[in-house]
Amino acid sequence: MTSTESEKIPSSLRTFLTIWGGQFVSAIGSEMTNFAIAIWAWELTGKATPLSLIFLFSHLPTLIASSFAGILVDRWSRKQLMIVGDTIAGLSTIAILLLFLTNNLEIWHIYLTRVINGLFGYLQNLAFSASMSTIVPKEHYARGSAMMSIKYGISLVLSPACAGVLYPLIGLTGILTIDITTFIIAVSILWLVHIPQPKTSEVENSRGKNWHWQELIFGFRYIFQRKGLLALMIFLLISNFLAESSGAALLGPMFLARSNNNTVVLGSIQMAFGVGASVGATVLTIWGGPKLRINGLLVSTGLGGLIKILLALGRSSSMWIPAAFSAGFFIPLPSSFNQAIWLSKVEPVIQGKVFAARYLAAQITVPLGIAVSGVLADYIFEPAMKTDGYLAGIFGGVFGTGAGAGMALQIGILSCCSIIITIFGYTFDPLRNVEVNLPDHDESCRK
Repeated sequence: MTSTESEKIPSSLRTFLTIWGGQFVSAIGSEMTNFAIAIWAWELTGKATPLSLIFLFSHLPTLIASSFAGILVDRWSRKQLMIVGDTIAGLSTIAILLLFLTNNLEIWHIYLTRVINGLFGYLQNLAFSASMSTIVPKEHYARGSAMMSIKYGISLVLSPACAGVLYPLIGLTGILTIDITTFIIAVSILWLVHIPQPKTSEVENSRGKNWHWQELIFGFRYIFQRKGLLALMIFLLISNFLAESSGAALLGPMFLARSNNNTVVLGSIQMAFGVGASVGATVLTIWGGPKLRINGLLVSTGLGGLIKILLALGRSSSMWIPAAFSAGFFIPLPSSFNQAIWLSKVEPVIQGKVFAARYLAAQITVPLGIAVSGVLADYIFEPAMKTDGYLAGIFGGVFGTGAGAGMALQIGILSCCSIIITIFGYTFDPLRNVEVNLPDHDESCRK
């Protein structure tokens, strides 16, 4: 009997929903803090680069962690790793609060705490992701992944609204205190629930507790031996680069620049993103997705890029808000379909290592995309789209000129590239037929 077959098959979503509830509360607090910190950084510097660096320092450590985190997740208690990840991230928020209370908070402190949050947040997310096949029935994989997106979407709805109302009343101190309280709730719930740990095979046990080079590269070997998964990973690598180069690190500064630093407008747009993401995830939760989830992944990725062009073309909140809702609708769909494919194809006992390898390979270009987005905006596209800029005469009639126009042009160009990549993906057989050519892990076990 294999390790997968020896595990009790989950029959309901009760455990998953309990954990999800705690993480949802924590996500609201975290997003409130992120919203307040972004405003603080923009008011302090007035440039896109510092905001892109905040995103960069949040993401870069996850790539470092992904080189070894998969082994930890497959060997150690996933429940304990989730608790540790949440706890360390919470302590970093406490550090920000103490620095702020003593009037010592500087932008580099935010970078440092983002590194800590990124590192341990990734460990927590990987442990939760690898646990889904033990707490979510197979037929609900796409729904479970969509529920994670609902958490993200609703937190984006509530957090800017709550932060916008509460910030003038309780300040950054109060926002950080709320964040700390929500983290305590999430950790407490994790202590109370049972998360099954997949039993390791005899081969895994024979390796002992020492790490081997073969284990570090196991996930990559597994993916490279399966053309469909390799094609999927390459598609994610390219689309993630394009998405992050034109994503949150650039959209926020563009909205602020084109609205004369109106934080109410920015909060409203972020809420629209959140409402759209919640609706999209809810629709997927009810619907369950198409039979071939790769179709959902490719179509939603392309449509998301198309809607982002509308955000770049907008000049006011009357266009930004409905476009943000539409763009938000497609935010959770690609990741949900992608996760459902991997959960179905990879054996639970090795999902930690394989998912970590997938993350490292698919996300390795994301820091580059985040880093260059701010630099390109501040030093190339924004100067070029000033009233007398060298691109203003060409694109000014479409994207306008002045503050924010360069970022709008940058977003528009990269979004067009995203659509092109999606169309090309449909012409590539290993990617288009990944679910047809590669059997599910439970089907392989029965053969």
